[in-house]
Amino acid sequence: MYTAHFGLSQDPFSIAPDPRYLFMSERHREALAHLLFGVAGSSQATGGTGGGFVLLTGDIGAGKTTICRCFLAQIPPNCHVAYIFNPKLSVLELLQSICEEFHIVLKAARSGTPTVKDYIDALNSFLLQSHAAGQSSVLIIDEAQNLAADVLEQLRLLTNLETNERKLLQIVLIGQPELRDMLARPELEQLAQRVVARFHLDALSIAETRQYIGHRLGVAGQTGALPFDEKALQRIHHLARGVPRRINLLCGRALLGAWATGQSRVNRKVVDKAAAEVFATDTAQAPGTKRERVGYALAGTALLAALALLAFQLGTPSNETRSTAQPAAATAQAPAPQSPASAVPPQPAAALPAAALEDMPTLWPRLPADLDSAWRELAPDWKLPATSAAPCLTASAQQLQCYRASKLTLPLLRQLNRPGILTLRAAQGPAVHAVLAGLSDQTATLRLAGRLHSVRLLDLAQWWHGDFATYWQPPPGYSSGLPDGSTGPAIDWLANRLGQLDGIRAAATAGTPVVLDAALRTRVRTFQQARSITPDGQPGPMTFMQLESATQGQAPRLLTEPQ
Repeated sequence: MYTAHFGLSQDPFSIAPDPRYLFMSERHREALAHLLFGVAGSSQATGGTGGGFVLLTGDIGAGKTTICRCFLAQIPPNCHVAYIFNPKLSVLELLQSICEEFHIVLKAARSGTPTVKDYIDALNSFLLQSHAAGQSSVLIIDEAQNLAADVLEQLRLLTNLETNERKLLQIVLIGQPELRDMLARPELEQLAQRVVARFHLDALSIAETRQYIGHRLGVAGQTGALPFDEKALQRIHHLARGVPRRINLLCGRALLGAWATGQSRVNRKVVDKAAAEVFATDTAQAPGTKRERVGYALAGTALLAALALLAFQLGTPSNETRSTAQPAAATAQAPAPQSPASAVPPQPAAALPAAALEDMPTLWPRLPADLDSAWRELAPDWKLPATSAAPCLTASAQQLQCYRASKLTLPLLRQLNRPGILTLRAAQGPAVHAVLAGLSDQTATLRLAGRLHSVRLLDLAQWWHGDFATYWQPPPGYSSGLPDGSTGPAIDWLANRLGQLDGIRAAATAGTPVVLDAALRTRVRTFQQARSITPDGQPGPMTFMQLESATQGQAPRLLTEPQ
């Protein structure tokens, strides 16, 4: 309907859970980190003891389903998952659903009708077999505020399924705020004491609301200025209360209203009228708006007709699947989660100087094919000479190392947050190299011969396939492949930075140094998983650089847009 009017290729504010539109705010990343931290304890791979409940709550439309999708995409392959999305069940029905989700086949009951005991016995047998095979099991219950008290008590009893070493089942409860109130009741105190991690997902801030709207428009093909003026954005945040689903509904109807009345930009008056239709709010009607209201009515009629035609053409709606692999577009929305317990104040980002927007084909002939030229361009960011014939050799004399990686993603670049070298490849011809100096929501800033050049991220994605290089400073005493039992300054640095993030301090005491043991490796794995690094528990260059970035270290930072 309005997409062509605003230069869009598709509807940016559909409420369908399209992974390409995934936007992770800081609160969403913290919530995901809590879930990953809680479930990490259930995995034998991390040496955890498992058990207990992990709790995620948030208002309607706050993004709990978004978090759940990201969470499911990051659960390791050796973990069985049962997902219950309709918990208005009896105890028997719940146990039956859990067994069906785990693909457990019950033996024929003597009475012909399976009992609660039959299901629990079959579930316990399955969990024991999975444990023996080195596998773990997680039960996720969405809309958990709808669980009856007797069903919650049965869930608590399921956490008693265990061996001598560990619990066999981790349970994740996702629900609306009243779920917290339920667990605060005296009769559920035993269950509440078994909650090992909990997080309440708040609404977006006004700055995050702007970013959210800009992100969705960018994915839908918008390249110029936002089709909302500043007062409209502020009003959207106020009326939608920072709730993503409400933002989608309001923005979609506002764009439709602007299109219907021939306006190229949405102002506050259009937002108020859209809110009156979407939220049934009483907004003051300015005089002389009869023509605009008729336009809205016509637009609404046209929209209904279009939806009816679409329903006829498609026949049936598409179903949402649970076993979703994490698509590249989904992960390219925002940085991977930073651990929520960090007490380190954020370091203000440097402003990104203005740079003219250029097309990659125009910039391509000026980019060097020689990698050393790019290292020299990058060197001043680390206070290294820009004229060295052997840049990496020069860097090593300053306790720096050259680091190269492949198959990186845009989210990893954002969270790594340091200048580096992008290797770009066209369909034909040699590869060239560009120094990445800054990132904004929709553009990348490249530096060439000391000058900044801005390119659209959508254009850059056609040329960059994940090859990245940068300087980094290893902690004192670091060596690759740190074995179990390692001690020294590098391990002290590792434990200290993890302690800043997860609140677990591991300071060396007299005669007892910090040791890279199973417990510390478990914390490393949890951090790696939360930052989309291969969770092998082995602290390598990427893990150390991500820790440095997450704890606001002294490495150079990417430039960002002025706030």
